[in-house]
Amino acid sequence: MVQHPKRKRLSQEPQIGSIEALTHEGRGVARIDGKTVFIDGTLPGEKVLFHYVRRRSKFDEGRLLEVLQPAPTRVEPRCRHFGVCGGCSLQHLSPGAQLQLKQETLTEQFRHFGGVEPEQWLTPLTGTDWGYRRKARLGVKFVKKKDRVLVGFREKGGRLIAALECCEVLHPSVGLLLPELGELIASLSCYDRIPQIEVAVGDNATGLVFRHLVPLTTADMEQLADFGRAHGLQIYLQGGGIETLCLLWPESAELSYSQFENLEMVFLPTDFMQVNREVNSKMVQQVLALLELKSHDRVLDLFCGVGNFTLPLASSGAEVVGVEGSAGLVARATANAKHNQLGNVNFEVADLNELDWVRHAWAQNGFSKAVLDPPRSGALTAVQQMSALQVQRIVYVSCNPATLARDAGELVNRQGYHLRYAGVMDMFPHTPHVETIALFEQARKN
Repeated sequence: MVQHPKRKRLSQEPQIGSIEALTHEGRGVARIDGKTVFIDGTLPGEKVLFHYVRRRSKFDEGRLLEVLQPAPTRVEPRCRHFGVCGGCSLQHLSPGAQLQLKQETLTEQFRHFGGVEPEQWLTPLTGTDWGYRRKARLGVKFVKKKDRVLVGFREKGGRLIAALECCEVLHPSVGLLLPELGELIASLSCYDRIPQIEVAVGDNATGLVFRHLVPLTTADMEQLADFGRAHGLQIYLQGGGIETLCLLWPESAELSYSQFENLEMVFLPTDFMQVNREVNSKMVQQVLALLELKSHDRVLDLFCGVGNFTLPLASSGAEVVGVEGSAGLVARATANAKHNQLGNVNFEVADLNELDWVRHAWAQNGFSKAVLDPPRSGALTAVQQMSALQVQRIVYVSCNPATLARDAGELVNRQGYHLRYAGVMDMFPHTPHVETIALFEQARKN
């Protein structure tokens, strides 16, 4: 029998380290005996006491025990669950320093993945730091040892649901109700078969979607409806795929938010929407300003969703085509255009990851300007078509600086565009998440 060596037990002896930098995820970086050590909850310039929790061949990980010498950028976290909940990991860093970290991340990603740099940096777009989050998926778990149903986000670095009394970044209509939601689910017959609650907050109401893995009883549905009635919430059920979504309480309702120049955007609670209402409004204004729209422009809005950018673009008087891969989103975008009496906009369904989307009739005449707001995977296939479509000016909104940088390299190095402007938007304060906006312009031919 082969004898495997026993794993060496980690010493719990406290160690002293000096933090030199932050990773893109907000982890402190120390160098101990020439080896990198990542320590959560620490900041550059700090001297800290820590102990090792994991040792690897190329790096180690430590757990913070005490800050011996704090950095000037350190602030007191507002949330009582900071350090346990994995929902936001930068509350100990001042808002200004958070923005600087995100700016540095974007700069580095542009250089590393795209080999590009903007001609000019835009002023960061910011909003309120707390209670801003209007879209979220809350985990739900019955914990037998605690004889309690927990509702919230997962613990930092783990799969367990954190025991939260409140959430400071969630909209207060939900962020202050987490224990009550746990008690509600505990009262249901299927308390251990509801894995998730999806949160969607409009200007007019808050909707909660209860995912359930088994059918609900009449008593269960009455309990959920009573909760919605008591707290002024719209209650939805989803027993399977997206097509099973149904409104439980009240009998009829919709979610909506106002947009540029009093446009009303109607959406389902399962639809994609920007989580930060205030920053979204500023972002739309920034997109319109960067595009410098004229009435004769023909504008392409890719990954258009329910029309968050498309309808404000159409308000300028230009002809606009919104394209989205989801037929359901296109149906709601079309309804939103009709609701807002905009006749100069059309919506189309197309898979933008396929090369042949440019062969559709609506793409044959080309476009003078374009907006792209893709998922985290980016829009490489789409940007490869920009010069062929004769697009002169592109605004690219991104939730992933690495794929934006990759696509920027394609636009600049192979499609003949200049990266005129770029900047960060603090869509998710207190998290390392970087939202970005960039303007590309076709080089003028002599």
